[in-house]
Amino acid sequence: MVGSQCCENPPDLSLSSGIGCVEDIGGLESYITGSLDSKLGILLVSDVYGFEAPNLRKLADKVAAAGYYVVAPNFFHGDPFTPEKNLMYWYQFHLAEDAAEEARPVIEALRRSKGITAIGAAGICWGAKVLVELSKLDDLKAIVMLHPSLVTVDDIEEIKVPISILGAEVDHISPPELVKEFEEVLSTKAEVDSFVKIFNGVRHGWTVRYNIKNVEAVKRAEEAHNDMLEWFFKYVRSSCFSRQSAL
Repeated sequence: MVGSQCCENPPDLSLSSGIGCVEDIGGLESYITGSLDSKLGILLVSDVYGFEAPNLRKLADKVAAAGYYVVAPNFFHGDPFTPEKNLMYWYQFHLAEDAAEEARPVIEALRRSKGITAIGAAGICWGAKVLVELSKLDDLKAIVMLHPSLVTVDDIEEIKVPISILGAEVDHISPPELVKEFEEVLSTKAEVDSFVKIFNGVRHGWTVRYNIKNVEAVKRAEEAHNDMLEWFFKYVRSSCFSRQSAL
């Protein structure tokens, strides 16, 4: 489901941010950051506020600094959610399933035109549902869902790649009880490694819609970011090293 927590603490989309650039990749305008000297790619799928949100771009730059080539596509085509809009009406025109279809040429472009050999993906809120669809078909090395929205137990049963789920204690969208159900399903899938963590004392959206002036909020967001990077290190970076060793 989507709900009011998906919209809390809206970012100021008018603020320019990021050390990367915006260019077309796979037919989609995207925020791109990182060096192509790296053969490790990360697809970063935003929440409802889209690829221009300052904290999202800051996160993309942080992942890039860890050695990845990061792409955050503009799946909303210039129409991100803003507080004056009706969320349920807006969502009808921005389905995660449609975004997953648009993401596939981006992933292919990373492989063919950018020379990326190992790709992982992170999805935030709305973006987590996009990853569900991608992980059913594409050869992603690992995915990370941060306070997922719209994801169901049935979705989790179809996951085929290593998955990390980072949830919030105060979350009406994916409450801890649902996240624990996800964990139970994943525990039965011996072929899929998983990591599930519920962060105490935080609300849905805490990883990208935090107040940068609030020291504790920044600290909790960074804890989640580090957990995400550790998962990518384990499955995206290591898979590339394994491939190089085989060659």
